[in-house]
Amino acid sequence: MKIFPAIDIKDKKCVRLVKGNFDKKTEYELSPIDQAGKFKDYGFKNLHIVDLDGALTGETVNLDIIKDIVGKFNFKVEVGGGIRNSDSIQKYIDAGVDKVILGSAAIKDKNFLKESCEKFQNHIALGLDAKNGYLSVSGWKESSNKLTLDYLKEINDYGVSRLIYTDINRDGMKQSPNFNETKKVAEMSKCPVIISGGVSSIDDIKKAKNLENVEGIIVGKAIYDGDIQLVELVKEDA
Repeated sequence: MKIFPAIDIKDKKCVRLVKGNFDKKTEYELSPIDQAGKFKDYGFKNLHIVDLDGALTGETVNLDIIKDIVGKFNFKVEVGGGIRNSDSIQKYIDAGVDKVILGSAAIKDKNFLKESCEKFQNHIALGLDAKNGYLSVSGWKESSNKLTLDYLKEINDYGVSRLIYTDINRDGMKQSPNFNETKKVAEMSKCPVIISGGVSSIDDIKKAKNLENVEGIIVGKAIYDGDIQLVELVKEDA
């Protein structure tokens, strides 16, 4: 089970949102680079980064910070947030990012996803953000009217290297992930799945380990609020 501590960057600071809502934002004292260093000191190998400024603008706003994190700490980093074209993907790969997460742009334009998977083999992850079974796009402000499992069927052969499944209703709520829906997604997906949204305790991590085709889990707010201790969490990281 790969553990992905999460760093969300907004205005050069580490923040956490509740259900993706920018009005419900908590800022944390450590800078993104210092926070990444702390995760490295504890022995984590993977890192999940979201450029929230990028999500709002469609630009690689925090590329320099992300490049610094990759260069200094040698994490396997996955990055998402407003990645809407090949140029942005290339910039992240050139910066040493392991996986580039496509979200809204891939859901709105399946050809973009397909072409990206062909051009950047083994580097494209797909972020599926769902609410009540339907995919959401544009920073979770819009429902796509597309059922998650229907969309997954359509793109399952495109060559996505990793799928990140988030239940929006759970995100930032620390109410445990939606294991039932995640299980359905993982059973259908032809690539490994990462669980995201709602992790509240080490028990959630242990439960995730029992799911087939689940490669890892993203932990955010529970770390920052002190509900999960890093010394305990890193023991689950393999």
